[in-house]
Amino acid sequence: MRWEDEAGAIEIKGTEYVLHQCHWHSPSEHTINGRRYDLELHMVHESADGKVAVIGIMYKIGRQDSFLSLLMDHLEAITDITDRERAVGVIDPRNIKFGSRKYYRYIGSLTIPPCTENVVWSIVRKVRTVTREQVRFLRVAVHDEWDSNARPLQSINKRSIQLFRPDDKVEN
Repeated sequence: MRWEDEAGAIEIKGTEYVLHQCHWHSPSEHTINGRRYDLELHMVHESADGKVAVIGIMYKIGRQDSFLSLLMDHLEAITDITDRERAVGVIDPRNIKFGSRKYYRYIGSLTIPPCTENVVWSIVRKVRTVTREQVRFLRVAVHDEWDSNARPLQSINKRSIQLFRPDDKVEN
């Protein structure tokens, strides 16, 4: 899902990153304590000088996700479209629920080609819930006929992963 106009921004260490698009992977491409989850949302942001930051939110099967509930009619409308994008109207990204202000942060790469390096990843610590039907609708909408649209798990490769809390002071 791509936004054409202003969709919000985040600031990390003095750099502003503007939200451009979000997409989902099933199963998750990250793990927490070795557990892979049913779905992962990536909110992809870019700075004016081309740096990339991604917020990741993981989901397990359970109660419906309110943001995905808002998208269900739009997802159903695009299930037969394979050769082009379709405008679906105004969707406010502020309706995406994070559930926590605690997150893990590390420097990695994009998970899809061209697998750009030096991406600032912020993975929300709280795992949200989503229904099996919502996961299925996402998979059908993107014409995903594989068992997974997630890349295989990657080794940590000596990356430093930090846990941040709302009151933490992050030096610029």
